[in-house]
Amino acid sequence: MQTILGANGSVAHFTAKALTQFTKHIRLVSRNPVKVNANDELFAADLRQPHQVLNAVAGSDVVFLLVGLPYHTETWAKDWPLIMTNVIEACKVHQAKLVFLDNVYALGDTQTWMTEETAFNPCTKKGEIRAQIATQLLSEMQAGNIEAIIARSADFYGPHTPNSFTTSMIFDRFAKGKSAQWMINDSYKHSFTYTPDAGLACAILGNCPSACNQTLNFPTHKDVFTGKVFIQYAAIATPCVERHQVLTKWMLQTVAWFNPLAKENMEMLYQFEHDYLFSSEKFEKAFRFEPTSYKKGILDTANEAIKRI
Repeated sequence: MQTILGANGSVAHFTAKALTQFTKHIRLVSRNPVKVNANDELFAADLRQPHQVLNAVAGSDVVFLLVGLPYHTETWAKDWPLIMTNVIEACKVHQAKLVFLDNVYALGDTQTWMTEETAFNPCTKKGEIRAQIATQLLSEMQAGNIEAIIARSADFYGPHTPNSFTTSMIFDRFAKGKSAQWMINDSYKHSFTYTPDAGLACAILGNCPSACNQTLNFPTHKDVFTGKVFIQYAAIATPCVERHQVLTKWMLQTVAWFNPLAKENMEMLYQFEHDYLFSSEKFEKAFRFEPTSYKKGILDTANEAIKRI
């Protein structure tokens, strides 16, 4: 049995699809899980409750922790340490391997390529929380208490990825005939991980014994676009006239007075104030994996947005 915790998210969706290459027994766990594949087993659970996590993990050889909590710092501070503790303990009891989907927030405002060796240096409250739970898992791995992999990702984009800012600010707006939007400065490069690649990479890591007890960056194409070029290709793919607006910091600060989600995003704006580059060379070499090009990924994402809207 291979079990996905947080089964309703975008990466979970593509992981469940990819896992059919490796197993016939897939369990999807969330408060209200929905099947991805016809034979998926559904298991309703609140991951904040230790006994529910213990029951959800029972019988599993591999567990994927792919949870996406609401984007609120207070929620993260309260729930993430609890969830990580519950999942670690359940995996210990049932001797299951854990694959944890992490992001780059713990690395902070690094202005060089982000690799697996980049040190934790969080510069935001959300980054501090991510560093805390990643360090907790790393400590358990180093102590030999659990077999685990930290799978780290850049910002996501792709089809069936509603929480990506590229979906709401670019693809959906173009599909509706509106102007696209970018934040702070569109002349800088910004790495994005394509969600179907992330799902496949998750499945590969969960089923590769030699990948255990390390951090690996998800496959992410190295030919990174600037915001302006990303938007230009999205316009071509839609297709529509390329029009976009760059939202400056003061504009976003004004919106944040009235929009709680915009307020939560303010501390992350450093990601758009210089090139933001993510390297997956280690994963690509280890698994001979060629990440999806931005041109193809943008085309696929635009096509899905057009059909959906």
